[in-house]
Amino acid sequence: MDSNVPPFSIGRIPTVDLSGTAHFLEDVLDGLRQKPKRLASKYFYDHRGSQLFDAICGLDEYYLTRAESEIMETYADEMAIQIGRRVMLVEYGSGSSVKTRQLLDVLIDPACYVPVDISEDHLLQTAEELARAYPDIEIAPVCADFSQPFDLPPVAAAYSHIAVYFPGSTIGNFTASAARRILRQIAGQVGPGGGLLIGIDLHKSNETIERAYNDAAGITAAFNKNLLVRINRELDADFDIDQFDYRARYNIEQQRVESFLISNSRQSVTVAGEQFIFDAGEPILTEYSHKYTIDGFANLASPAGWAIHKVWTDRQRLFAVVHMVVESDPPLQASEPDR
Repeated sequence: MDSNVPPFSIGRIPTVDLSGTAHFLEDVLDGLRQKPKRLASKYFYDHRGSQLFDAICGLDEYYLTRAESEIMETYADEMAIQIGRRVMLVEYGSGSSVKTRQLLDVLIDPACYVPVDISEDHLLQTAEELARAYPDIEIAPVCADFSQPFDLPPVAAAYSHIAVYFPGSTIGNFTASAARRILRQIAGQVGPGGGLLIGIDLHKSNETIERAYNDAAGITAAFNKNLLVRINRELDADFDIDQFDYRARYNIEQQRVESFLISNSRQSVTVAGEQFIFDAGEPILTEYSHKYTIDGFANLASPAGWAIHKVWTDRQRLFAVVHMVVESDPPLQASEPDR
């Protein structure tokens, strides 16, 4: 690094204020009033949750990270060519941005990098590290819930086009209709000719999938239970964490993993003064993790205006990274059932 580069200052990072507590409380209360009860997986990622997810990514059972890393190590140069020169790279759900470094290392004269994450502390820490590692790339983080529309920050760098990087398999956490809404949102954000580099988890044996979400060390269980810890801390709740067990199962018909926190007794829980009764064995749905075929994902993305240009997979075809381009203005959003 050039010794003349000035020290990085968090004060000059443009961020968007989430005013998150009110939204968090509203979403939690609304979810617990439903049957079955549910909690939005986007709230997993407080600082502790982000640390636990990083630990999950290193587990033997969690094939997704290894498979995606293999793809990035093998094909990042090809991806950089597909993405193009002088890009504004926007990353949805940046987390620790480990895989992003593999991309930033090979991008052709990138103009700026915009990490977007809901966990502000984790986001700013990562942004500082990246600004020091890549002093020639403008780093402009945005603290936002990417499942909702948000504005990109003003940047000083001149860029030729916008591309979104959506690594992991986060798109699989959404139902088909919600995923299509996000893909339509991204298409509107990058505009005609803009790109999307996205990770998807592919179909494979049920046993392999279920092991990945039920690790022997219990890290995924701790990750899910940390959401209850966060609700207690931030929303004046009194969940007894030990009275909930974690379970995940693969729903073959819906082609998705369904994750739950199960009440192991009849109990009462209060959140911000509102009481909720749980029966013994009653679940709280915490997350979906959909699995795709390439054709199935193409059919999901096409109504949002996307066309697949290139697909890369690992040697075992466990995972895929897909590059898509908006070939026309994305169609107007039509209402559809959330399934």
